[in-house]
Amino acid sequence: MINALAGHFPNLHVIEEQYETKSLILKRRARRLGWPTAFGQLATMAVSRLGKTMAQRRTEEILRDYGLSGKPHPDVPITRVNSINDADTIESVRKLRPAVVFTISCRILKASTIEAIPCPIINFHAGINPTYRGQMGGYWARVERDEENFGATVHLVDAGIDTGATLKEARVRPARTDTISTYPLLITAAGTEAAIRAIEDVLEGRSTAVHPTGRSVLRFPPPVWTYLFHGLKRGIW
Repeated sequence: MINALAGHFPNLHVIEEQYETKSLILKRRARRLGWPTAFGQLATMAVSRLGKTMAQRRTEEILRDYGLSGKPHPDVPITRVNSINDADTIESVRKLRPAVVFTISCRILKASTIEAIPCPIINFHAGINPTYRGQMGGYWARVERDEENFGATVHLVDAGIDTGATLKEARVRPARTDTISTYPLLITAAGTEAAIRAIEDVLEGRSTAVHPTGRSVLRFPPPVWTYLFHGLKRGIW
């Protein structure tokens, strides 16, 4: 996504936060979903990481099909921070004075962070809102036999989790060789143009935000027993 945006926005500046530790993620999910489910989700993520190595050919194919590169862009400046919600991050944003902030694959922004950023904030979400909020939207669309809604949402950020008004959507049909290890990459690659158009619209003052109707469901990675069930019975891996 960074490489795609860099080709259209020469003043792009990246703020990259450190990944949360697995222990913190595990404890947070355990508080919300219980320890068995949290450990089951962790096991699925371990399988997914192994699957990325096995799916290298499909990964290269996706990047080639969309004319993208996963290599770090040498000309894009990067500021590294511990968390997007830290005071240092807010200070960095204020110094950069951006016209728009675009977030992808980062922590949920606190309400205080959103209030402190003096420009529109847009998020790229690998799922069609509101039915596939949260994580693994592509996987759950397949599980629910809803591949027409296998895709991405570019939306305004509010204090909820993927609840902001939608700016753009992008849908794509997964290949038979796609799995939970490649769904996010496929959706992101297919959604780069929608992200670019959404940013351009905001910058030029012509964006139109809508609140899509339908079920609003917050998704999480499947626990390993759910993942194995749908994989063995229906071939959805």
